[in-house]
Amino acid sequence: MAAPLIAGLAVAAAAYAGRYGIQAWQAFKASPPRMRKFYEGGFQSKMTRREAALILGVREGTPPDKVKEAHRRVMVANHPDAGGSHYLASKVNEAKDVMLGKTKNNGSAF
Repeated sequence: MAAPLIAGLAVAAAAYAGRYGIQAWQAFKASPPRMRKFYEGGFQSKMTRREAALILGVREGTPPDKVKEAHRRVMVANHPDAGGSHYLASKVNEAKDVMLGKTKNNGSAF
């Protein structure tokens, strides 16, 4: 007597789960892709390693090859020849130098 009731509840639960799965999938397909959020600025007078990592979108302990790849990616978005700012391009370059240890620690050019 209880077996048909349990079977009916199992079928109902599976139907609700399937409906929820289909709705979630349709919402996922309809949502726009997330854009990568970059560092918004508020630069310090002397760039620190933490600030450089935030600008490039990497962690402070990132290997040099990944730092160069991140620099290239951010520079493409901010290059002066592509409508970017000379100031931002210089800060991106300074961030790469700080992360690679090539800076003289004399502050920004600006």
